[in-house]
Amino acid sequence: MKALAAAILSGLVFGLGVTISGMNNPEKVLDFLDVAGNWDPSLALVLAAATGTAGLSFRYILKRRCPIFGTKFHLPLSNDIEFRLVLGAGIFGIGWGIVGLCPGPAFTTLLLGRWEAYVFLAAMIAGMICYQWIDVRLTVLRESAATSQ
Repeated sequence: MKALAAAILSGLVFGLGVTISGMNNPEKVLDFLDVAGNWDPSLALVLAAATGTAGLSFRYILKRRCPIFGTKFHLPLSNDIEFRLVLGAGIFGIGWGIVGLCPGPAFTTLLLGRWEAYVFLAAMIAGMICYQWIDVRLTVLRESAATSQ
């Protein structure tokens, strides 16, 4: 129950921060990304504050034996930069640049009733379903190719 309460509180704090900073306003995000035009540098301060907070927090948190509300930390097992990672990051960046939203702010924007958030989330879910469909088929192809050799 404490873990659920901590998750809900964390989500509320995140949503409040996103709303106060303006990251749930697609126009503000697009102006931040438009460095050659009507550039709005205010989100750079949000990025710097988030990066600094995360950096300081991780240094302290990872010194603990285990998380407060868990039995172990769930950290990446690999530091390799693979094609799938680069492709996914590129698709994420293109979507962010076209729409001005990424998943976290899109969820907070749902509460404001902005149509862009609904379209974005529908497209994101469709993309996730397509990825799963393609990944299953590629895995089957790889396994059948490996067994036939």
